[in-house]
Amino acid sequence: MDLQQLSLVVRQDAITVVFFNVLLQQAGLPVPAVPTLLLAGSLAATPVQLLQLVAAAIAASVVADWAWYHAGRLFGYRVLAGLCRLSINPSSCVSQTEARFVRWGLPSLVVAKFIPGFSTVAPPIAGALRMSLPGFLSAAAAGGALWAGLALGAGWALKDAVRAVISVLDQHTGTALTVLLALAGAWLGWKLWQRYRFKAHSALPHITPGELMAAMHSEQPPLLIDLRGAGMVAETGPVPGARWAELDHLDETVGPWPRDRLIVTMCACPEDAGAVAAARRLMQAGYLSVKPLRGGYDAWVAAAAAMRQP
Repeated sequence: MDLQQLSLVVRQDAITVVFFNVLLQQAGLPVPAVPTLLLAGSLAATPVQLLQLVAAAIAASVVADWAWYHAGRLFGYRVLAGLCRLSINPSSCVSQTEARFVRWGLPSLVVAKFIPGFSTVAPPIAGALRMSLPGFLSAAAAGGALWAGLALGAGWALKDAVRAVISVLDQHTGTALTVLLALAGAWLGWKLWQRYRFKAHSALPHITPGELMAAMHSEQPPLLIDLRGAGMVAETGPVPGARWAELDHLDETVGPWPRDRLIVTMCACPEDAGAVAAARRLMQAGYLSVKPLRGGYDAWVAAAAAMRQP
């Protein structure tokens, strides 16, 4: 199917195409929606048709966000951990995302659609934090309206330019496909490079849960930092002997601590990403002995349960 045929399909049933395209993208699938919105906006014949397209996009966006909200409400942080594990770059972890979400509140849902990655994890975080459903739906609808309205409105305002671009691309489909594949390859290469850098960055000595348990009963126990999100701490309870901290405010937490004391950082992130970042930051600040906990909070819970068994 060439671009002219695609334009014909969108023209014949634009509302359905927009609804399902936005629904699939907001559900987390790698399906771009903005090009479809631009095309649909350029093909709208009247302002009423444009408003119908905006309504379809808002409805699809809210349905997907509502589903993610309930997934977060039912399964809590297991959903978020799963989403982060699917990320090519695991350094963007749950606790850091949640901290920003808590700090910004409902307005974060309005701008979430414009922030890659955050638009997917914000709804389940809202559910895990038991945000009011009416407030969530209102903010999600406002965000969907702003995001889809801008794209559809741009297509409407620049309809002649959009159609000209489609005509040019249709005449040079092979070249356009080559450029698109090159851009996709460059993006994937950049993401893989970020992952490689993260792997190299995280190559520092860790401490195992067993070693931590033994050290906590020594004459000079290590100082333990819990980097989990505030919502997860409230849901699962604090870690005995640990001090809770946000990565962005780490200096305020450890300021009075002696620099020659062993410090252990713990998070609930894939590949201990948050704990590694905190350990690096503390070592750069002059603390001499900092180790991330291998396996994070889940490994600590398993080790604590094993110790309680007879």
